[in-house]
Amino acid sequence: MMPIRRIFCPLVVGLTLVYATSAGAALPAEVDGKPLPSLAPILEDVTPAVVNVHTRTRVQVRSSPFFDDPFFRRFFDFPSVPRERVQQSLGSGVVVDADAGFILTNNHVIDGAEDIAVTLKDGREYSAEFVGSDRDTDLAVIRIDADSLHELPLSDSDRLRVGDFVVAVGNPFGLGQTVTSGIVSALGRSGLRGLEYQNFIQTDASINPGNSGGALIDLRGRLVGINTAIFAPSGGNVGIGFAIPASTAEYVMAQLVEYGEVRRGSFGVEVQDIDSDLRDALDLDDQNGAVITRVKDGSALHEAGLRAGDVIVGVDQREVRNSRSLRNIEGLLAVGSQVRVSYLREGREHEVEVRIEEDLDARIAGHRLDERMEGMLLVRIPDRSRMQGVLIEEVRRNTTAWEAGLRAGDVVVAINRQAVRNLGELRAQFPISEDRELALEIRRRGVAYLVLLD
Repeated sequence: MMPIRRIFCPLVVGLTLVYATSAGAALPAEVDGKPLPSLAPILEDVTPAVVNVHTRTRVQVRSSPFFDDPFFRRFFDFPSVPRERVQQSLGSGVVVDADAGFILTNNHVIDGAEDIAVTLKDGREYSAEFVGSDRDTDLAVIRIDADSLHELPLSDSDRLRVGDFVVAVGNPFGLGQTVTSGIVSALGRSGLRGLEYQNFIQTDASINPGNSGGALIDLRGRLVGINTAIFAPSGGNVGIGFAIPASTAEYVMAQLVEYGEVRRGSFGVEVQDIDSDLRDALDLDDQNGAVITRVKDGSALHEAGLRAGDVIVGVDQREVRNSRSLRNIEGLLAVGSQVRVSYLREGREHEVEVRIEEDLDARIAGHRLDERMEGMLLVRIPDRSRMQGVLIEEVRRNTTAWEAGLRAGDVVVAINRQAVRNLGELRAQFPISEDRELALEIRRRGVAYLVLLD
């Protein structure tokens, strides 16, 4: 009899829903002279600012696993040029500056795209210009030239509380603009793969593929977050979605608009979490924090007198719970800003004020060294790696570096036949006159290549 109950239960539920829907359609607009609660008035102002983002990318398709072998190519007469296929994707975005035409979206929505198109709620479609992106926070800014745009200014997401009602607006599965609602389930979430700085708003408002880059608003119609990811172990929505706080998006957007990149400050320290052994060794009781393991000479905290073994517990009255939370705070500190750092040493708490400086030996955009390196992001190889050189973390399409064949993951080991062991040594090779060649020796999967940038 159990299988029969399972078969008929959906039918009973379906009939109940039909009845409820019919009854709901007959409800009056007012009860006892008071209007029924509705999100419709708020959404009338919000939804015109949420757009659909369409991208197109050409991807090389190799016709054979032996394509890279010149012997097989010549002997079997393989084509010399790989075939291409066009890859399309859909996402969402939010107009945050109507006058300038700036739209916030996720980096993964437009990453590597050759063509970006934006469709407004009223059906108008425009080609979008890439302004800048930040892989570490998964944010990007694009721009369209259009009249009569509606904007949704960024709000103060720091005022959000667990339990606040929120609404997600986006373009799931390419169906068109869709609205879902829920509450703030948690704040300060981290642990998602592939992102360096994480401080997510968790919500149970339904977020599905295509919602990425869309708006998370409060019940006043204020933008509090940019929807970016879902937790979906079964492949579908399970009520756990994540949004980037508006406060983070505001800082990143300002940097992208001004510089085309995010210029981050650094404390100049390496830290680790507190485990039980460290807690006993440092006599920390129940305190949380990040233990300093190394202080870079000349860095902000080195000049302030901090040393290995000190435990950072706060920055500008924000609690530092572990190494991840310190990393998140550090990544959103403006270069040149003054901050107060609280730390423990031998059981006593101390406080120092330091100026945040940019660590150019950790990461730098290629165009700041030479215009021929436009579109490249160069980063330091971790000390724990035995490899020497400089890692190319990103190469943007349709740039000189891309056309020359450079790709993310390549390691620069020499500039104009001068070996470079780290980013500091690479920076020391510049400026290089435009009249001189710019030759990069790189390593890719253990093979050496020479790349000329014109």
